[in-house]
Amino acid sequence: MASSLRSVRCGSRSPPEQPLQVKVVGLFKSSTFQIAKSTAESLKLNFPSKFEDPIIVPLQEFAWDQYLQQKKRELKNEVWEYSSHVMCFINDQLLGDALDLQKWAHKVWDIVDFKPSALYDALTVDYSAKFLRATKHDFVFLDISIDFNPIGRLIFELFCDACPKTCKNFQVLCTGIAGFSQSGIRLHYAGSIFHRVVQNGWVQGGDIVAGRGNGGESIYGPTFEDENFAVPHDKRGVLGMVNKGRHTNGSQFYITLQAAPYLDKKYVAFGYVHYKFASVIFTHVKLWFKKIWLSIICSLRVTTIEFKNKSNTNIDF
Repeated sequence: MASSLRSVRCGSRSPPEQPLQVKVVGLFKSSTFQIAKSTAESLKLNFPSKFEDPIIVPLQEFAWDQYLQQKKRELKNEVWEYSSHVMCFINDQLLGDALDLQKWAHKVWDIVDFKPSALYDALTVDYSAKFLRATKHDFVFLDISIDFNPIGRLIFELFCDACPKTCKNFQVLCTGIAGFSQSGIRLHYAGSIFHRVVQNGWVQGGDIVAGRGNGGESIYGPTFEDENFAVPHDKRGVLGMVNKGRHTNGSQFYITLQAAPYLDKKYVAFGYVHYKFASVIFTHVKLWFKKIWLSIICSLRVTTIEFKNKSNTNIDF
């Protein structure tokens, strides 16, 4: 990073007397986050009286994007061009990225913390698995294609601790293992469509009856009750159940395109999309007059969902 971004002098050979606090904030699945984390921990290990315990803040993808945008607004100047997946601070003052922290640790403290890239990659994989496992949430990955061209993978995090019944409904509808309902409806998202897009609002799909947006059925019967409203609609990528009034959840669901607090206490949110949902969907919402096809893999079951526009403005049937 340019030297103008550094609020901590890197040339001094006289460490300050007051203990220093190293803070590392970054994308949890980034190898640069692991590099910075390792360096911060090495500083504490080698100079326990000179450093406080490092503050390590792993963030999921949307949270990191929001954090970075916030810091760009706060710090301005050359930070507008900041593109790393990690930010390192000394006593709450921005030092730079992982490489800047390594250079500072070497120059000021004589700490050399350079490991092979393959080792950092292995540490990243291990840390990411532990990070996701620690949430105690279920995850469903989706492989996405548009016009039959694969464009990448996104992951739904299901808050099964907060909404276990709602999450189970979504998972089973993804896999299709429930078969058919008593009314003869195939309880599977395969072949259903995303039938509505509300600009700056949400995308909506999951009508497993006719795909017109006026039907659907849950694994518990035609509808089931609102489990709770514990999960807020406070960011883009929130996954929730569509309803047509209280306690009328079926199979239709929506994904927010931005924070939508007006949906709180009305619709049950139960999950989150946090693996580049923005790059997968948000770019193409601008093309909402086109048909977009999503090839979705859920628990080894493949479903195909047509993504097309309807201009309605409420989340209902």
